[in-house]
Amino acid sequence: MRPPIKSLLAASCLCCLLVSLVRAEGTVRDFGAKGDGVADDTAAIQKMIDSGAQAIRFPAGVYRITQPITIELDHVGPVSVSGDGTATIQMEGAGPAIRITGTHGGTADPKSIKPNVWERQRTPLIDGLEIVGAHDEAIGLEINGAMQPTLTRLSIRKCLHGVVLTGRNRNVLVGECHLYENRGVGLYLNDLNLHQINIANSHISYNKAGGIVVRNSEIRNLHIGTCDIEANMSEEHPEAANVLFDVSSGSVREAAIVGCTIQHSSVPDCANVRLIGQADLPHKVGHVTIADNVMCDVAYDIDLKHARSVTIVGNTLFRAKEACIQAENCSNLVIGANVLDRIQDYGPPDTNNSVRLINCRDSTIDGLHMNGDADPTAALTLKDCSRIMVRDCTILDGKKHALWIDGSEKIRVSNCFFDGQGDKNAIIFTREHPDVKIDDATAK
Repeated sequence: MRPPIKSLLAASCLCCLLVSLVRAEGTVRDFGAKGDGVADDTAAIQKMIDSGAQAIRFPAGVYRITQPITIELDHVGPVSVSGDGTATIQMEGAGPAIRITGTHGGTADPKSIKPNVWERQRTPLIDGLEIVGAHDEAIGLEINGAMQPTLTRLSIRKCLHGVVLTGRNRNVLVGECHLYENRGVGLYLNDLNLHQINIANSHISYNKAGGIVVRNSEIRNLHIGTCDIEANMSEEHPEAANVLFDVSSGSVREAAIVGCTIQHSSVPDCANVRLIGQADLPHKVGHVTIADNVMCDVAYDIDLKHARSVTIVGNTLFRAKEACIQAENCSNLVIGANVLDRIQDYGPPDTNNSVRLINCRDSTIDGLHMNGDADPTAALTLKDCSRIMVRDCTILDGKKHALWIDGSEKIRVSNCFFDGQGDKNAIIFTREHPDVKIDDATAK
């Protein structure tokens, strides 16, 4: 006796559902990947991606690859690549272990986003993987042309660079990642046009050519928050910094570095945060806020060259070898209520908690608290500056002078307290100093 048509249809639907569930829950093992650390799994992983499977899952194991795994978003559709923290991709070839390529050519304005980007390319997700480089030119991830790429819970180490963003991207999220012990840069924004990137709650350390580095790029809305960023310099890369915006070409504006610990290197001339603009166009790096961070143990905690409209406030800065803050050829700086002080059990005692402004103009220093500075010249130096207001600052127990004004003009110093200096003269003038006014500055 034949089963009723309704029963056949129900059974058919159930089979389709089961097939759909199997496909949805499939892994790279289903396409031939071994994950045994011996077999070359490149072709098997690429086969799963090219099949149209949109959830690319890696069970526990070590997956050797020898060529980049390429994800062309418009071809494969929306995709996630995940490992639940138990899988390692070991890249034994040159280039990125995973390369994500999209076609988004618009801005972050929804009106500029083509339908195929939303339908096939939005929000590529890479999550829960370890990527280890086993080749001199191996890179963790490379992303170009993507809309809303999201990188979470990744550990990337022993690569040339951890993550490279290049070309054009929009609305990037990087969170809960470990970019650690790479030979180059941890997070590299290179030759990039990007608006909107949030880098949060990540550990970016021991990368030899910089922690978070921007070069040759046009960047807007860059936010770095609540990260630990340290020791991202080396003798091979003295130009590096824990956070480096190198705007020798391009521009970086509308950026915030907030609530991080940023520290540690013995490399000469290194910096925790370094902004380098263009001498003839010193507005190409600007509208930057550096707030509520703890920085220490480098040559310069904050080093600014050719920058405009930078706010530095609420930071704890100490144990600098040259200066806690140094600015050259900058304008419209606000250096606010920061603490520059070394606690006694953080040696050595002869570190420079100083602030130096060189050839700067149109700026305000307000509410600084400095204690125990060992700079051989002064705790606060204004050299060849103009239109600078210094007010409500406290400078205590320094090795030499509190304030050194050298060849500057239109300087106002008001309501400051200088005490316990190594030299009897707390305020020193050298060369010509037209229109310099000291108003109610108590010095002992």
